[in-house]
Amino acid sequence: MTKALLSAQVLRWLLLITSILLLVGFFVPMLTLTKLIVVTHSFSIVTGVWQLLQEGHLFLFILVTGFSIILPIIKIILLFNLLHPNTHSPERHKKLLHLMHDYGRWAMLDVMVVAVLIVTVKLGALASIQIHPGLYIFGTAVLLIMFITHQVVALLATSSSQT
Repeated sequence: MTKALLSAQVLRWLLLITSILLLVGFFVPMLTLTKLIVVTHSFSIVTGVWQLLQEGHLFLFILVTGFSIILPIIKIILLFNLLHPNTHSPERHKKLLHLMHDYGRWAMLDVMVVAVLIVTVKLGALASIQIHPGLYIFGTAVLLIMFITHQVVALLATSSSQT
Protein backbone atom coordinates (compact mmCIF):
# COMPACT_ATOMS: atom_id res chain seq x y z
CA MET A 1 0.00 0.00 0.00
CA THR A 2 1.17 3.48 -0.73
CA LYS A 3 1.38 6.10 1.96
CA ALA A 4 -1.55 8.07 0.45
CA LEU A 5 -3.77 4.97 0.37
CA LEU A 6 -2.88 4.12 3.97
CA SER A 7 -3.64 7.68 5.01
CA ALA A 8 -7.02 7.53 3.26
CA GLN A 9 -7.74 4.22 4.98
CA VAL A 10 -6.86 5.67 8.40
CA LEU A 11 -9.03 8.70 7.67
CA ARG A 12 -11.95 6.44 6.72
CA TRP A 13 -11.67 4.64 10.07
CA LEU A 14 -11.39 7.93 11.93
CA LEU A 15 -14.42 9.22 10.04
CA LEU A 16 -16.37 6.11 11.02
CA ILE A 17 -15.49 6.67 14.69
CA THR A 18 -16.43 10.34 14.30
CA SER A 19 -19.79 9.37 12.79
CA ILE A 20 -20.53 7.17 15.79
CA LEU A 21 -19.52 9.95 18.20
CA LEU A 22 -21.75 12.41 16.34
CA LEU A 23 -24.76 10.10 16.51
CA VAL A 24 -24.17 9.44 20.22
CA GLY A 25 -23.74 13.19 20.74
CA PHE A 26 -27.17 13.79 19.22
CA PHE A 27 -28.92 11.62 21.81
CA VAL A 28 -26.86 11.75 25.03
CA PRO A 29 -27.94 14.57 27.37
CA MET A 30 -25.82 17.68 26.99
CA LEU A 31 -27.18 20.00 29.63
CA THR A 32 -29.42 20.10 32.67
CA LEU A 33 -31.11 23.41 33.33
CA THR A 34 -32.26 24.14 36.85
CA LYS A 35 -34.59 27.08 37.42
CA LEU A 36 -35.52 28.28 40.90
CA ILE A 37 -33.84 25.17 42.34
CA VAL A 38 -36.93 23.01 41.78
CA VAL A 39 -37.52 22.88 38.01
CA THR A 40 -34.92 20.68 36.33
CA HIS A 41 -34.78 19.77 32.66
CA SER A 42 -32.08 17.69 30.93
CA PHE A 43 -31.83 17.64 27.16
CA SER A 44 -29.81 16.44 24.24
CA ILE A 45 -29.71 17.96 20.78
CA VAL A 46 -32.54 15.71 19.60
CA THR A 47 -34.75 16.35 22.63
CA GLY A 48 -33.95 20.06 22.42
CA VAL A 49 -35.00 20.42 18.79
CA TRP A 50 -38.06 18.24 19.44
CA GLN A 51 -39.07 20.57 22.27
CA LEU A 52 -38.61 23.58 19.97
CA LEU A 53 -40.98 21.96 17.49
CA GLN A 54 -43.53 21.07 20.17
CA GLU A 55 -43.50 24.63 21.52
CA GLY A 56 -44.13 26.02 18.05
CA HIS A 57 -40.71 27.62 17.49
CA LEU A 58 -40.59 26.44 13.88
CA PHE A 59 -37.85 28.84 12.74
CA LEU A 60 -35.52 27.86 15.61
CA PHE A 61 -36.37 24.18 15.07
CA ILE A 62 -35.36 24.43 11.41
CA LEU A 63 -32.26 26.49 12.18
CA VAL A 64 -30.90 24.27 14.94
CA THR A 65 -31.85 21.01 13.18
CA GLY A 66 -30.25 22.20 9.96
CA PHE A 67 -26.98 23.38 11.43
CA SER A 68 -26.56 20.93 14.30
CA ILE A 69 -27.86 17.70 12.76
CA ILE A 70 -28.30 17.85 8.99
CA LEU A 71 -25.15 19.76 7.93
CA PRO A 72 -22.73 17.64 9.99
CA ILE A 73 -24.30 14.48 8.52
CA ILE A 74 -23.98 15.90 5.00
CA LYS A 75 -20.35 16.78 5.63
CA ILE A 76 -19.61 13.24 6.85
CA ILE A 77 -21.28 11.79 3.74
CA LEU A 78 -19.22 14.08 1.50
CA LEU A 79 -16.03 13.11 3.34
CA PHE A 80 -16.81 9.41 2.93
CA ASN A 81 -17.37 10.03 -0.80
CA LEU A 82 -14.06 11.87 -1.08
CA LEU A 83 -12.25 9.04 0.73
CA HIS A 84 -13.87 6.23 -1.24
CA PRO A 85 -11.03 4.04 -2.57
CA ASN A 86 -12.53 3.67 -6.07
CA THR A 87 -13.01 7.38 -6.68
CA HIS A 88 -10.12 8.87 -8.61
CA SER A 89 -11.94 11.49 -10.66
CA PRO A 90 -10.37 14.92 -10.09
CA GLU A 91 -13.56 16.58 -11.35
CA ARG A 92 -15.67 14.72 -8.81
CA HIS A 93 -13.20 15.59 -6.02
CA LYS A 94 -13.29 19.22 -7.07
CA LYS A 95 -17.10 19.26 -7.09
CA LEU A 96 -17.35 17.63 -3.64
CA LEU A 97 -14.71 19.94 -2.17
CA HIS A 98 -16.61 22.91 -3.62
CA LEU A 99 -19.83 21.68 -1.95
CA MET A 100 -18.04 21.39 1.41
CA HIS A 101 -16.52 24.84 0.99
CA ASP A 102 -19.88 26.40 0.14
CA TYR A 103 -21.45 25.44 3.43
CA GLY A 104 -18.26 24.98 5.47
CA ARG A 105 -18.38 28.53 6.74
CA TRP A 106 -21.58 27.59 8.58
CA ALA A 107 -20.07 24.48 10.18
CA MET A 108 -19.40 26.12 13.53
CA LEU A 109 -22.89 27.58 13.91
CA ASP A 110 -23.95 24.47 15.85
CA VAL A 111 -21.21 25.08 18.41
CA MET A 112 -22.17 28.75 18.59
CA VAL A 113 -25.80 27.84 19.30
CA VAL A 114 -24.76 25.71 22.28
CA ALA A 115 -22.34 28.41 23.49
CA VAL A 116 -25.04 31.10 23.31
CA LEU A 117 -27.40 28.83 25.22
CA ILE A 118 -24.81 28.26 27.94
CA VAL A 119 -23.98 31.96 28.26
CA THR A 120 -27.66 32.91 28.34
CA VAL A 121 -28.40 30.42 31.08
CA LYS A 122 -25.28 31.31 33.06
CA LEU A 123 -26.31 34.98 33.02
CA GLY A 124 -29.70 34.19 34.54
CA ALA A 125 -29.67 34.76 38.29
CA LEU A 126 -32.48 32.30 38.83
CA ALA A 127 -31.09 29.48 36.68
CA SER A 128 -28.05 27.24 36.64
CA ILE A 129 -26.66 24.77 34.17
CA GLN A 130 -24.94 21.44 34.57
CA ILE A 131 -22.96 20.13 31.61
CA HIS A 132 -23.15 16.42 30.72
CA PRO A 133 -21.01 14.12 28.52
CA GLY A 134 -23.20 14.70 25.44
CA LEU A 135 -21.74 18.19 25.05
CA TYR A 136 -18.19 16.82 25.09
CA ILE A 137 -19.03 13.94 22.76
CA PHE A 138 -20.74 16.26 20.27
CA GLY A 139 -17.93 18.83 20.53
CA THR A 140 -15.32 16.12 19.95
CA ALA A 141 -17.20 14.91 16.87
CA VAL A 142 -17.35 18.46 15.46
CA LEU A 143 -13.63 18.98 16.06
CA LEU A 144 -12.79 15.62 14.47
CA ILE A 145 -14.89 16.49 11.42
CA MET A 146 -12.90 19.72 11.07
CA PHE A 147 -9.59 17.83 11.45
CA ILE A 148 -10.59 15.12 8.96
CA THR A 149 -11.75 17.73 6.46
CA HIS A 150 -8.36 19.44 6.66
CA GLN A 151 -6.57 16.12 6.22
CA VAL A 152 -8.74 15.10 3.25
CA VAL A 153 -8.11 18.40 1.49
CA ALA A 154 -4.35 17.98 2.05
CA LEU A 155 -4.47 14.36 0.90
CA LEU A 156 -6.36 15.24 -2.28
CA ALA A 157 -4.04 18.15 -3.00
CA THR A 158 -1.03 15.83 -2.62
CA SER A 159 -2.55 13.12 -4.81
CA SER A 160 -3.61 15.56 -7.55
CA SER A 161 -0.15 17.15 -7.64
CA GLN A 162 1.41 13.68 -8.11
CA THR A 163 -0.72 12.96 -11.19
